[in-house]
Amino acid sequence: MERKPFKKPLTAEERIAKEQQEISRIKIPKGREVFGIVEQRVGGSRMIVKCLDGKTRNCRIPGRLKRSLWVREGDVVIVEPWEFEGDKRGDIVYKYTKTQVNYLKTRGYLEKLSELEEF
Repeated sequence: MERKPFKKPLTAEERIAKEQQEISRIKIPKGREVFGIVEQRVGGSRMIVKCLDGKTRNCRIPGRLKRSLWVREGDVVIVEPWEFEGDKRGDIVYKYTKTQVNYLKTRGYLEKLSELEEF
């Protein structure tokens, strides 16, 4: 029986370097996809998301992403509206990290985000 080598935790410098690598390839909404902010978790991998196109959607996390995508209130996500009832429902496709959100704000992708957070 072979032992697996112990994996030491990342240092602060290594963590920062890893986050900087994430910034080099940021996913941007394509086609029907829109940016959104999670307002409330409803349960059963569903949540209420305020999208930047001005609509509030009841979104779910698809089965293929359930275990790998952990979403909290206030997270910035990409929402793909459904074909049927697209104004009311959608799927959460991607979640951004804090550094990615800051990068998107500086590039001007999230200009409407500041308007939504003022209320």
